[in-house]
Amino acid sequence: MSYKFSESLKRNIDFQSVYKKGKSYANKYLVMYVLENRMEKNRLGISVSKKVGNSIVRHKVTRLIRESYRLHENIFNSGLDIVVIARSSASSVSYWEIESALLHLAKLHHIIKK
Repeated sequence: MSYKFSESLKRNIDFQSVYKKGKSYANKYLVMYVLENRMEKNRLGISVSKKVGNSIVRHKVTRLIRESYRLHENIFNSGLDIVVIARSSASSVSYWEIESALLHLAKLHHIIKK
């Protein structure tokens, strides 16, 4: 098994604290909240509401976001809670558009290693 840097953010209270205290940036498809978590690893939370589509569409979008994060997780700074929220426009786009939206937001947050 490969070493995993990141965990999932699962508890509602964790999401709430990232929303309240974190900083957010948005683009056409995604909104990203980032908060330092005083740990060695990142925790990624993904939120896809029913506005995005039915459960099949929502799961697809969730998988695209998780996969694009996973493939680039080595360039993210560590010690962050990251919550990514899909906007309804994300329901019909390709992996590449989700990936570029995710990296764009990470650059705005300055959470990519130099």
